[in-house]
Amino acid sequence: MYNYKLLFRSYPYLLPTLYYLLFLNGCATAPIENLPQIPHQMPGIYPRVRRGETLWRISKMYNVDIVEIINANRIPDTCRIKTGQTIFIPGRRNPRPQAIVLNEEDFCWPLKGKVISAYGQMTGNALNRGIDILAAANANVVASRSGRVVFYSPEFENLGKTIIIEHPDGYSTLYARNSEVFVTAGDQISKGMVIAKVGSAGRDKAAYLHFELRKGYLPQNPSFYLP
Repeated sequence: MYNYKLLFRSYPYLLPTLYYLLFLNGCATAPIENLPQIPHQMPGIYPRVRRGETLWRISKMYNVDIVEIINANRIPDTCRIKTGQTIFIPGRRNPRPQAIVLNEEDFCWPLKGKVISAYGQMTGNALNRGIDILAAANANVVASRSGRVVFYSPEFENLGKTIIIEHPDGYSTLYARNSEVFVTAGDQISKGMVIAKVGSAGRDKAAYLHFELRKGYLPQNPSFYLP
């Protein structure tokens, strides 16, 4: 197997390049709000989404992988679940969530604002792999979850000042188009901590945050994780 730590020490420019290839995927059509009720032959239950619940939290409560739930319900990438919606949980017979202690933190919104570009939307020739959140210039940006800053660039292609935080369970979040940044690579960050201020980047002078959430190297729809 390759010794990646040795490789990055020998060629330090490879790490920013790697993050560029993994995270830069363009920038958000209106989400699909209603899903058809899909009949299933496999065992499972049909709980309703309660206020404040996310698809990620539901997957943890019933101890079923989020990908299994997404596939079983044929949920499109651009979809957003809503309160009162019925979700099929495959493989479960008990209608009550498991009484387990969840070690994983929930994700929170990195700032309050209107989503002006959703996950999966085409803008020009680019496909958005995150969401764009409109906010006043210099509004505070907070860490969506606790973790460690693994990347910072003051001028990351067309995304401007960009931060990537790695979380303990294989997830990571990206925060781009910042006017100011208050963290550096290696910093341990707590959920809700102010890490930057909203700004702009490139030729687009509008103030908004570009936010991405990934599991490993795979982009995820933030709407499945944010309350």
